[in-house]
Amino acid sequence: MHTTTDTAGCGSGHCQCAGQAPAPLTPVATINGIALHEPGLPPPDEATLRELAWAELLRQQAVKAGLLPEQRVLTAPTLSEADRAVIEGMLDAAVATLEPTESECLRYYDSHRDELMVGQAVHVRHILFAVTPGVNVHALSLRAEAALLELSRKEVPAGRFEQLAAELSNCPSSAAGGDLGWVTPEECAPELANELFKQTDVRHGMGVHPRLIHTRFGFHIIEVLGQRRGKLPEFGQVRERIQAQLVLQSRATALRQYMQLLVGQAHIEGLELEGSASPLVQ
Repeated sequence: MHTTTDTAGCGSGHCQCAGQAPAPLTPVATINGIALHEPGLPPPDEATLRELAWAELLRQQAVKAGLLPEQRVLTAPTLSEADRAVIEGMLDAAVATLEPTESECLRYYDSHRDELMVGQAVHVRHILFAVTPGVNVHALSLRAEAALLELSRKEVPAGRFEQLAAELSNCPSSAAGGDLGWVTPEECAPELANELFKQTDVRHGMGVHPRLIHTRFGFHIIEVLGQRRGKLPEFGQVRERIQAQLVLQSRATALRQYMQLLVGQAHIEGLELEGSASPLVQ
């Protein structure tokens, strides 16, 4: 008599797969029922999945508008260069970008003087206490504060900064006493640029700065050895640059609003989408 069993796998009792339950299927993200990746395959990383979602949202909108042909597909098709050109044209027609007025350009000029300065630079050295995986951050900050306190005293001996940099700093510049040479705002981490170029307090000028600076790399003790103040160009010299920047900001805002509209109209499963501008059109 032929009997059946509940054994999962290939059906052979001698195979190692006998008795193993089938692996659960990976949920598939969809836009209006169209899968963003092949069912049964591992999904792409989150950033790639979001880019696929933006592209499919825009493709479906172009189909709805009669700009691209409808395709009977279950998985989002790859966009061709011609498809992308059609979508770019659709966006140009749908997204209004306003030209900034003269007064708007002047307001930007007055409120972004630090960013428009040219020729700014500082001669700086530092001691880096790097935050690395597994490090005791509290103990590291206490060690950095102790070194800063020592270097802030009036009676600190000459050469002590270089000595501590060689002993404590996790930056290759430790071999040169922490000296980074002359640096511009563009060459600094944003947190350092803010400390070195945007502070008006006189305590943040020359010499050892009175506080630790926290960046993505860790804690820094900073000493400024020299400054080049730089110069603010005349409005006429930077007007076109300002105008281009404001046009970009206007387009980014309009694109974000447009994508928010598409997200709100779509049935999306398997991922969360905010209405930010699609990487496809940036």
